[in-house]
Order: sequence, then structure tokens, then C-alpha cells
Amino acid sequence: MRKLASIQRIWKIEPIEGADRIELAHVLGWQCVVNKGQFREMYLAVYFEVDSFLPIAPEFEFLRASSYRKTDIMGEGFRLRTMKFRGQISQGLLLPVSAFPAIPADAEVGADVTEILNVKKWEIEERISTGGTMIGTLPYDIPHTDETRVQAEPGLIQAFAGLEYYISTKMDGSSHSVGIDENGFHVTGHNYEYKDDGNSPFYEYVKAIDLQPRMEKHAVENSLATFTIQGELCAPGIQKNRLKLAKPAWYVFTIRENGKRVGLTRMLEICKELQLESVPIEEIGMDLPGKYPTVEALLERADGNYPKGGKKEGIVIRPTEPVYCELISGALSMKVVSNKYLLKND
Repeated sequence: MRKLASIQRIWKIEPIEGADRIELAHVLGWQCVVNKGQFREMYLAVYFEVDSFLPIAPEFEFLRASSYRKTDIMGEGFRLRTMKFRGQISQGLLLPVSAFPAIPADAEVGADVTEILNVKKWEIEERISTGGTMIGTLPYDIPHTDETRVQAEPGLIQAFAGLEYYISTKMDGSSHSVGIDENGFHVTGHNYEYKDDGNSPFYEYVKAIDLQPRMEKHAVENSLATFTIQGELCAPGIQKNRLKLAKPAWYVFTIRENGKRVGLTRMLEICKELQLESVPIEEIGMDLPGKYPTVEALLERADGNYPKGGKKEGIVIRPTEPVYCELISGALSMKVVSNKYLLKND
């Protein structure tokens, strides 16, 4: 699970030109605008990541004017997003540990306090009228598709040392998956499985391209008990259609055979076999830490535009063959979301 709220050490504080009341605090690979004098270097603080949804509580009331949201799915709370103060990007929120009595006194650096503080991930779930009729949570072989941002785990850069890597374009759409297991064929969104009742645009898309029989044939021919394909659906009406598409397109970014994520070559082979389009592969290389040694270097690499001119959301970086990473307790992978994209669209 993503650490939306955690105990972290502030490793640098620097002034903001022309600002008398605020300054910049650095934690992990992030930077946050804070009140001047509120923290000192090497202090511990509670760091709340961008896209956190904070509960209604006195310690968060100062966010009401800028961040209060209420939806049928999420309820009431405060949504954290990228903001800009005096020309400086602020990504997330830092508050003193002492503001939260529920946090154990012996909590160490890196401790996950997401559940203790009742923090949730900001989601706008698709309603029945747009996403489809929800019939359950994700099947066991269709995992959530959240990627760890490099700013949250800067150590991921060094985890790529000695590995062949590839960089793909992060397509700006909605995550959707299809899968086969002993219970049949499944079509899902980011969090829920959808029913085939004519109300799910993605299910209708899957039927229109006749994907199910091709997947079933592939599973039989390769003796697969489970077979999952995950991708980003981009289309008019989704995320403001920043790719400027005239019709829906589904870009595959992960394939799993018998529960295991396949490598890049195998993924592209399967996409060709099933007549599917993968996410664009921008770069394949060695020595990622040598070429992009810092978060700042990767943020610069993430900038750009989609082919038709929309601001690119960013990039995703993975080894060409899956590697387990202890830092994130899963397959090594990270995303780099462009700050220019966030400032323009968040």
C-alpha cells in the first residue's frame, strides 16, 4: 500500500526569494512550502503526499479554503494537490508530529501512519452512468496499478544500477484491466470489476475489438491458469482528452502470465499477437543512475508533449526484465510525473 502519510526527516530548508513568512522544506525527493521557523533541518515531521484525502479534523481546518472537497464516493475531507507559492512548487504537506497524539512516541523515520490518521487516497470513482455497473472489487490477479513516484522513494534510482531499463510514456487516461482466471473473464477499472450489461464503455470497447476470444486462445495455447492485461484507456471525455484523440485507444503497460509480470520483449510480443497497442517506449538503456542520477534530472526527462501537442503527464521506468525491489516490496518500477504537467492540469 502507498504511504500517504509517514514520518520523515526534513533534510534541507532554504529561503524563498521575496518571501518573509514562508520557506521551502525538503523531505525525501519532495519539496513543501512551510511557515518560516516551523521546522528545522533534520527534524522529524509527518509528511502527507500529493493526492492524499485528509479527514475532517481540527489539525487540518486551515486547509478548508483551498482544499475542501465533498463527493458521494469519498465523503468530506481535504484533498492535497500540487500548488505554487511565490514561484515555488509545493508537493504535499508537512506538519509537526506533536500535532497528532495518536502517533506512537517511538515511531521511527519511514513509519507509515496512513491508517492511524485516517488518510485515504483521493479518487473520483466512475459512476454507473460512465464507468459501468460495479459488481465487486478487483479479482486477485488484477492488482492496483499505482506506481511509486520517484520523489517518494529517491532510492529507487540506485535500485536500477546494473540493470537494463526502459522508459515508457505515461499516458493520461483511466486505468483499465482485463483478466482470465478459473472464475472466467473479468473487466475492471482502477478499483472495481464491471458487469457486462451495456453500461460500461470499456467493456463495450473490449467487445468491439473482440479481445476475449483472443485472450482465451492465448491462455489455452500457453497453459495459463491466469492471464491479465492492464493498460490506460484514453478517449474523448476522459481526463480532458489531453492526447487529443478522436476515438478511444487502450495502451497496454503491464501483462501478467500465471501471476507473474512479463518483461518488455514478452509484453510487446503478446501485444503484437493480440493486436493491441502498448504504451510508447521512449528509451532503452543501461546505467540509469549514471544518466539520470537525481530526482531533478528525471523530472527534466519527464517533460514533453504528446504527439498532438497536449502536455505529457510524465514517464514510467522499469527494468526490461522484472526485478523484485525491497524498497517498495514489489516489482521495481517508478513513475516521474512532470511538474509542468501538474502546474498546468492539477
